[in-house]
Amino acid sequence: MNHYEALYILKADLGEEATKANVERYSALISANGGTVDSVDEWGKRRLAYPIDYNADGYYVLMKFFSEPTLPTELERNYKINDVVLRYLVTRLDG
Repeated sequence: MNHYEALYILKADLGEEATKANVERYSALISANGGTVDSVDEWGKRRLAYPIDYNADGYYVLMKFFSEPTLPTELERNYKINDVVLRYLVTRLDG
């Protein structure tokens, strides 16, 4: 099992329930595919450095997890097909 972190930015104009549902969705996706979520750190609503799809603000979430090497590809695929995810980055951590 490798240690990864995923940083993703959701649209800021979502309601509180929709934001929580999306955060839970990706945590559940990791658990369903045999991984374990180490921590979920919600940074909250922040100003973007530049507008993305006419959005000036975004809701930042940093998630650390352990999984097999094939899971980040599946996670990125799910980020791509969800319209509320503005940007994402999944990286492998050493150690």
